Amino acid sequence: MNLHLDMLRHGETTGGGGFRGRLDDELTAEGWQQMRRAVAERAGWSRIISSPLKRCARFAAELAEGQDLELEVEPAFRELDFGAWEGLTAAELMLDRSEQLGRFWADPYGFTPPGGESLMVFETRVLTALERLADRWAGERILLVTHAGVMRLLLAEARGLPRERLLQVEVGHASLFGLNVGFRDATLWLEETCLPF
Repeated sequence: MNLHLDMLRHGETTGGGGFRGRLDDELTAEGWQQMRRAVAERAGWSRIISSPLKRCARFAAELAEGQDLELEVEPAFRELDFGAWEGLTAAELMLDRSEQLGRFWADPYGFTPPGGESLMVFETRVLTALERLADRWAGERILLVTHAGVMRLLLAEARGLPRERLLQVEVGHASLFGLNVGFRDATLWLEETCLPF
């Protein structure tokens, strides 16, 4: 049996845009409303899994309480750590680090921001955590409240995209996507699905 995984990205945050991986921003009032709208009229999850960062976990806690669901906080589903780029925007990086930024956009697996987490390490932690979920909760429908980077990685994998196209996957605030997750010949596989409700 497959795990049915619905993924919800956090809404708008107080920190604004830019590279905000390990920074623990709060949701704005609009961010809360974006997430509430995204799941309005939706039900059927057996449990909620969330990144530990406040922009995900606080909404996940509200939703879990409102739908009487178990909430599990999973550190492996936190965002990519951007190292020295944390808190900076692309426009700010263009002023004196445009060559580095260009390398990252062109090949995120081949270039890691200074002091940051490599995409290979990020991929390993996210996919390892997903394997645990698929093994533990096969046959269930789970909501994962997480970040754009995690969702891009999983959607790119499900869509069979080459690694250099990872950052082209669009994941807006409070976006909701569905995946079937299972094992074929003991190997994790992902398939994007339409949300059923």
